[in-house]
Amino acid sequence: MELSALTAISPVDGRYQNKTDILRSIFSEYGLFRFRVVIEIEWLKALSKHPDIKEIGRFPADSISFLDNIKNDFSIDDAIRIKEIEQTTNHDVKAVEYFLREKIRSVPSLKNIASFIHFGCTSDDINNLSHALMLKDTRENVLAPKLNKLVSILEKMSADYASVAMLSRTHGQTASPTTLGKEVAVYTHRLLRQINQFKNIELLGKLNGAVGNFNAHFAAYPNIDWMSLSKEFVEELDLNWNPHTTQIEPHDYMAEYFHALIRINTILIDLCRDLWGYISLGYFKLKLVEGEIGSSTMPHKINPIDFENSEGNLGLANNMLEHLAMKLPTSRWQRDLTDSTVLRNMGVGVAHSIIAFDSCIKGLSKLDVNIDMINHDLKDSWEILTEAVQTVMRCAGYDDAYEKLKELSRGKEIDKKTLHNFIDQLNISDNDKSRLKKLTPSNYLGNAETQAKSIKKK
Repeated sequence: MELSALTAISPVDGRYQNKTDILRSIFSEYGLFRFRVVIEIEWLKALSKHPDIKEIGRFPADSISFLDNIKNDFSIDDAIRIKEIEQTTNHDVKAVEYFLREKIRSVPSLKNIASFIHFGCTSDDINNLSHALMLKDTRENVLAPKLNKLVSILEKMSADYASVAMLSRTHGQTASPTTLGKEVAVYTHRLLRQINQFKNIELLGKLNGAVGNFNAHFAAYPNIDWMSLSKEFVEELDLNWNPHTTQIEPHDYMAEYFHALIRINTILIDLCRDLWGYISLGYFKLKLVEGEIGSSTMPHKINPIDFENSEGNLGLANNMLEHLAMKLPTSRWQRDLTDSTVLRNMGVGVAHSIIAFDSCIKGLSKLDVNIDMINHDLKDSWEILTEAVQTVMRCAGYDDAYEKLKELSRGKEIDKKTLHNFIDQLNISDNDKSRLKKLTPSNYLGNAETQAKSIKKK
């Protein structure tokens, strides 16, 4: 059966391919080949610049242009050719080396230096740098823009709804009121903090040979400062150099990267569940989308499907990312291959995150605040003011303030009259009585509005 969006086994490449297309050039095998080609060419160019490697000599401009065109114009046909070579080599990194050797045969200034392609390198010298660039590209060009868009929506909601008084619920029970904007601001602040950490995680790379000691490098050129050359090369890729590794870069930074993304996703799961609950309470109405079906049998329904889809995909993403974060930093002795197949699934975890972000953004765009329903719940909840009354009583010296309000309110319905009669009987100042009587369920808000308006993107 021919592979298509309808026949793909994974929904990442099937049902949701329109949301994950942006990742194809990064995390596909084509993408990995492309990044490997970049590393191999840049390493060859770095060697040519070193004055002590006279066998290569500094490349003329036309040779550098030719090499740059190989990486910049890397195509599907090029990836197919590498796969063809791999059928013989049974080694995908070696196939890239042989592919490049084929490419430079026609260039007089390059054809005699083919032996310096992949010079001194173990496969992970190429792979670890490729994977770091993949994660860098994804963070800068896919994840950060999506998260910035999502946070911008939440920031606007925080400001727009800063003064919309709303009944809180702790343990599912009515509690001191808040504002809708302040509750959104809490999520905004949480996300901003984690996104900032995510953006600042160092992406590490190494190029130091078979077991991390530059053994072959020093055997060939004992007088070159290979540590400095390696550091310079890695940092020119806009990565952070890891000077101490075995055959592989230990992947600790990857665990940091994936765990940071897991925390972001977990906050969004919390957000989706809360929004789902507020929709269920009627605090939000969902905008009608013409032609969309809510239920196959109940025509009236408009379901919060986007938040449900987002929550499900965030869970899938976190399961995959958690395995990556826990498995990748462990390797037997100087090297085993258990990381190899796992690394090929980085894009799956990221893809489910992207699907979830898009669904959450779509869900947020459908929300309309139902002020009438919010006010209806709030106006009849006078029991929430018992906190304020007992706190003022404590200031006035009542040792049993809590107990008195508990006796008045627990398990009972309280209205304005009941509460005001209780206040009138208290041995507190007239000023305190006046202040307490001015409180209503809709204005007993502390500094919720101020908090909502204070959220700033960092």
